[in-house]
Amino acid sequence: MKLSQFKFKLPEEQIALYPPHRVFENEDGTVERVYQRDRCRLMVVHRKSETIDLCQKDFDGKDTNEPLIFRNVIDYFQEGDTFLFNDTAVFPARLFGTKEKTDAKIEVFLLRELNEELRLWDVLVEPARKIRIGNKLFFDGDGPMVAEVIDNTTSRGRTLRFLYDCPHDEFKRELFSLGSAPIPRYIVDRRPTEADDMVNFQTIYARHEGAVTAPSTGLHFSRELMKMMEIRGFQNAFVTLHCSLGCFDPIEVEDLTKHKMNSEQMIVTREACDTVNQAKRAGNKVCVVGVSTARAAESAVGTDGMLKEFDGWTNKFIFPPYDFGLADALVANFYHPESTMMMLTAAFGGYDLIYEAYKTALKEGFMFGCYGDAMLILDD
Repeated sequence: MKLSQFKFKLPEEQIALYPPHRVFENEDGTVERVYQRDRCRLMVVHRKSETIDLCQKDFDGKDTNEPLIFRNVIDYFQEGDTFLFNDTAVFPARLFGTKEKTDAKIEVFLLRELNEELRLWDVLVEPARKIRIGNKLFFDGDGPMVAEVIDNTTSRGRTLRFLYDCPHDEFKRELFSLGSAPIPRYIVDRRPTEADDMVNFQTIYARHEGAVTAPSTGLHFSRELMKMMEIRGFQNAFVTLHCSLGCFDPIEVEDLTKHKMNSEQMIVTREACDTVNQAKRAGNKVCVVGVSTARAAESAVGTDGMLKEFDGWTNKFIFPPYDFGLADALVANFYHPESTMMMLTAAFGGYDLIYEAYKTALKEGFMFGCYGDAMLILDD
């Protein structure tokens, strides 16, 4: 496949800047948003029959005038079916500081901690041209948090040593208190980060800190929806893949076989394997939630179609054509053009059908991006 085959024009007004919500105007004229995770629109794609559902069905299976919303996802599954989630947790990775002497404002995006004892972090800085080895960066005005640049890693990448003498847990609490939610650049460039983003950009089942962007499809699952799934007898399993910014890196080659993904740390436990494999053996569906979870599952599935324990790193890049070894269904968002996330979605649903689904989504006003609408792809 070629990069140009995933190109399309995404209108500005169809890029979601906030999660699904209702807007209320208070008596004092201020506007309040009430967020509803599971109330985004849902498109259901059937890959064998090559049909697309946009509306809810009546008791006779005929389309109504009511559009599908995300809560309707449970209507396509039965007792014993299993949902596989990514339980990574994002941390407040975006910080702002000032450069010594010049007081120039610098954005620092934390990627990962390299050494606890030495307080070394791998980061991205913006504007990078102003930041050189030996520079000191100050955070929180005249507060105690100071970092020194000790290495250049990439054009925008730097290694920082934080000069903060205290127990490690206290250091991380202080560091994270200065940060904000790591919502994607395409949102930050259109509106400022808000306090609600740290809650909205975190799945309700997040457990293991380490991601610098959220497994966004999981953001649609509310506590109420998860309870409804439990009542219906669905099973849940969790893997951990710490999502990096690699999924947002522009692909710079036309031939997709030459693109290299960044490595991401992942863990698949024995508990997850037991739950998923029991469903497979019983003939129940396994629904993978999100492209990061799909990459983790495909990195750990065996030739027998069973999930295997895994503790390491993956740089698996999935694009059409590709034969998935584990999933019977996939929940995804609508992604930006030429993105690796769109490519994985097309690999699961089939390029022609998913491209048609994207054309339909654009025509019908679906919202794109991490806070946008969702697609369920079924193998029927």
